[in-house]
Amino acid sequence: MALSEQDLRWMRRAVQLSKRGFPVPNPHVGAVIVKEGALVGEGFHPYAGAPHAEIFALQQAGEHARDATLYVTLEPCCHYGRTPPCTQAILQHGVRRVVVGMLDPNPQVAGKGVAELQQGGVQVELLSPDISAEAKLIERLEAVNRIYLYWRRHKRPFITLKAAMSLDGKIATHTGDSKWITGERARRYAHRLRAEHDAVLVGIETVLKDRPHLTARLRGVTRQPLRVVLDSNLRLSYHMRGFQPVLNTKEADTLIFYVDNYTDRKMPKKADLLRSLGVQSVPIYVDPNEPPRVPVEAVVENLAYRGVSSILVEGGGQVAASFLEAKLVNRIAYFYAPKLIGGAEARTALEGLGVAQVADAPRVQNVSIRKLGEDWVVEGDVAY
Repeated sequence: MALSEQDLRWMRRAVQLSKRGFPVPNPHVGAVIVKEGALVGEGFHPYAGAPHAEIFALQQAGEHARDATLYVTLEPCCHYGRTPPCTQAILQHGVRRVVVGMLDPNPQVAGKGVAELQQGGVQVELLSPDISAEAKLIERLEAVNRIYLYWRRHKRPFITLKAAMSLDGKIATHTGDSKWITGERARRYAHRLRAEHDAVLVGIETVLKDRPHLTARLRGVTRQPLRVVLDSNLRLSYHMRGFQPVLNTKEADTLIFYVDNYTDRKMPKKADLLRSLGVQSVPIYVDPNEPPRVPVEAVVENLAYRGVSSILVEGGGQVAASFLEAKLVNRIAYFYAPKLIGGAEARTALEGLGVAQVADAPRVQNVSIRKLGEDWVVEGDVAY
């Protein structure tokens, strides 16, 4: 049976709430409690380890939650994690009806939360993909949690390719200068992208030239992404600890992948020195006859094993090309500034060999364009 227009209105409010906070690697969730047509409680999941959206809404509603309707964007959890199960709190507060946006693909939940509520006498209704107005809300929920849902469904990190460039596609001048191509609003949105991902990945050239912090400097961010550096020859060293921010592990954790071809005896010693700073150093073993380059497929496999749910690949052009050529990229976020840098030797967002035929080029679908101050950000899903 189709939900009422009032039901849809309150679920839209829950969807709006769900976009708040930085809960990675957890999902974005919003919750609204309504009694006799009036809002009595609402909440969202602010960060991993904090109470879930339903708990904030129930606390706000208090005794008014009894016999009320709860609208929640994702199936309530029914297991003990960092927090107790939300299903038990919903039952204890005497909620009469729960409208759920979508089931949680987490195998610890996956329909069990709904079943537990129904067994407890709660009327549970799900948005239906067969009803137009409800299907549109499901599409919005899929977009809000695209990273979380991909990780749960495919057991592989969701990978976003991010670059800031001039209108002619240059990420730096021929001298290597790149600060700042885009303006403050674009850079703030880029920090939000970092906060939405589990890890931020760059190549060693970016680290040596730009000395980036690779942190998400935004209010409300309590958990910094893992900083991942591809450094085939371990050019980052213990002696750079005073002027390379990525070696300051008080800011965030850092993981370096390097190549070990069994011939360079200095590599393990350099890695040990980096580990003394708290920097994790992981050797990737390759054939001594092959170019000493960290294979991105092995990096993604290693990060998936570590439970990293998403990766924001920030640079540079060779690293970005490696991920695209390996068909690992799910989405792009390209920032464009109204500038023309030019120069045949100036670096571009995508380097590498590139495709031989235009017909073979990956396509970008579901494209959106937003203006951020004087700049634009183009986002979309990559189809191979």
